[in-house]
Amino acid sequence: MAKFNKNKYLKPFKNWYILILVIFGAWMIFFDTNSWFIHNELNNDINDLEAEKKYYEREIEKDKKAIKKLSTEEGLEKFAREEYYMKRDNEEIFIIEYEDSLKVKQND
Repeated sequence: MAKFNKNKYLKPFKNWYILILVIFGAWMIFFDTNSWFIHNELNNDINDLEAEKKYYEREIEKDKKAIKKLSTEEGLEKFAREEYYMKRDNEEIFIIEYEDSLKVKQND
C-alpha cells in the first residue's frame, strides 16, 4: 500500500470520480455496442455506400441518354446497324477487321 501512495502517476486514481470516469471512458471506447471502433467502421461503410450511390446515379444518367437516343427512329437504326450488323434489303455490308482488333487464339 505504501507504493501506491508514493507513485505520482497513480495518485489521480485515488479519487473515485476520476477512477469511475476512466473506467467509463474505456468501456465506451472499447467494449460497448456503440463503441468508437464500431462507429468508425459504420462511417466508412456509409462513405463507401455514398460513393457507390454516386456511381449508380451516373450510370442511370448514361442509360437515360441511351434510351433517349434509341427512342428515335434514326438512333434505333444506327444501333441495329452498328451492334447487330443489320442491313436494309437492297444493301450489302462489308465488315473490315484490322489485325490489332482480332482476337488471337493461343495453341495449347
